[in-house]
Amino acid sequence: MRVVLLGTGCGPGTLTHEADNEIRKADLLIGARRLLEDFPDAKAEKIPEYRARAILKILQERCPETACVLLSGDSGFYSGAASLYPLLRENGIDAEILPGISSLQYFSAKTGEPWQGWNIVSAHGAECDPIYEVMKGKPVFLLTDGENTPAEYCRMLTEAGLNSLPVVIGENLGTDRERIIRTTAGEGDSIKYAALNVMLIGQAPVWKKRTPGIPDEDFIRDRVPMTKQEVRAAALAKLAVEEDEVCWDIGAGTGSVSVELALVSRSVWAVEQKSAAMELIRKNREKFCAWNLHPVFGEAPEALYGLPAPDAVFIGGSGGRLEEILAMVNRANPKVRVCISAVTLETLHRAAEQLETMGYRMETVQISVSRTRKVGNLHMLEAHNPVFLITGTPEAMDPE
Repeated sequence: MRVVLLGTGCGPGTLTHEADNEIRKADLLIGARRLLEDFPDAKAEKIPEYRARAILKILQERCPETACVLLSGDSGFYSGAASLYPLLRENGIDAEILPGISSLQYFSAKTGEPWQGWNIVSAHGAECDPIYEVMKGKPVFLLTDGENTPAEYCRMLTEAGLNSLPVVIGENLGTDRERIIRTTAGEGDSIKYAALNVMLIGQAPVWKKRTPGIPDEDFIRDRVPMTKQEVRAAALAKLAVEEDEVCWDIGAGTGSVSVELALVSRSVWAVEQKSAAMELIRKNREKFCAWNLHPVFGEAPEALYGLPAPDAVFIGGSGGRLEEILAMVNRANPKVRVCISAVTLETLHRAAEQLETMGYRMETVQISVSRTRKVGNLHMLEAHNPVFLITGTPEAMDPE
């Protein structure tokens, strides 16, 4: 039995000569119904199936002399060959793989845009955050599906403040219904698209990477309270956020901590109940290109309902409802890491007591900062209020 895993490209018109010869010689064709319909003149028996284990069973039962498994696009580009090929080998079936012209290559040629510098992402049956992807400093090429549509991604980009970002959508590539749509995220969310498409999102403006602790004067702040640079840097170090994690900033104020978290994580949800502060959060999001920062207007803990489960939470203000907020945070994710900023002994006591009640390993650090101030021809140190950082980590995560 000879088995060929064959990339059919973007329809019969893009089929390679080698692939065409194999289809003509085959006595069995297996693939998605849509792909089988592209070859009405093939003499082989046709069985509509795309699931790897089901294809293995068909081959074992039929034992054809030559079988071609039809795969859309290129066999090495987000293809079913990735799971089928090793499965066949495990069961004693040696298969050959033939490449095809992928939607990526075809789309690149049609639009005149070279693809070698793109960030390539598949949303087929997988969660995909376009905001996180466009912040990587490259245009993003997306393989969409029926649920993760270009309209939905345009809506998400617009909500993040990227409504002017250019997008290009390729529909039904390689068919007589092919269409290339050039628009912006702000306009693209109202367009109706075909089910079969790919999408290219332009590169979003990015902020130059730097160590945590952006200078206070760089933020737009007005008279809204702000966590100072040194405290901010220490809080980020305590939270130890990784790039694929989700964060909450509760009592976000100007959004200074939110911005710093956004520049090192997947997404940040900044909860704030003052409208003046919300406007500052949006302005700082734009200034620092922190597009993955999502402002949430409201009072915690009520405003926390429905937010994605966090991996790390910073609490800069609780409005006297710290215990309720911590309980809600713990329900959202029992393994969440928490850092609470406090300037009073009462808040310190309540935070430490609640974290220990929740079974967290608790640590408190007190930070005192003094900065120089010029007095005539001299410089003197001016003390700022000491700040407590109370960190909570679930006991099970304690490396000791």
